[in-house]
Amino acid sequence: MSHDKHKAMLLKRLEELKTRLEGIEDSLDEPKPSDWDESATEREGDEVLESLGTSGQAEIGRIEAALRRMDEGEYGYCLTCGEAISEARLDILPDAPLCAACAGGRKP
Repeated sequence: MSHDKHKAMLLKRLEELKTRLEGIEDSLDEPKPSDWDESATEREGDEVLESLGTSGQAEIGRIEAALRRMDEGEYGYCLTCGEAISEARLDILPDAPLCAACAGGRKP
């Protein structure tokens, strides 16, 4: 089974995330205002950016794991039960490591 479509989706998303994370890092590296009120607001914004950065890094990890599974010929198979992950699920969540039943806690 060819996964070219999913690989293209994963690579595109990976590039988007890396670009976004670079922007977050640049924003976090900017000099902080000396005014206390502005500084407090800036810290709140930094916390949001750090949270976005953390979730972006986690998604990058999932995408890289999916790309490794492709290279190893294991992509599209559930890591828990070994059954094929539905094409519809992979179309929506191309980095999915589990079939819908296992992801939902149901045994296939």
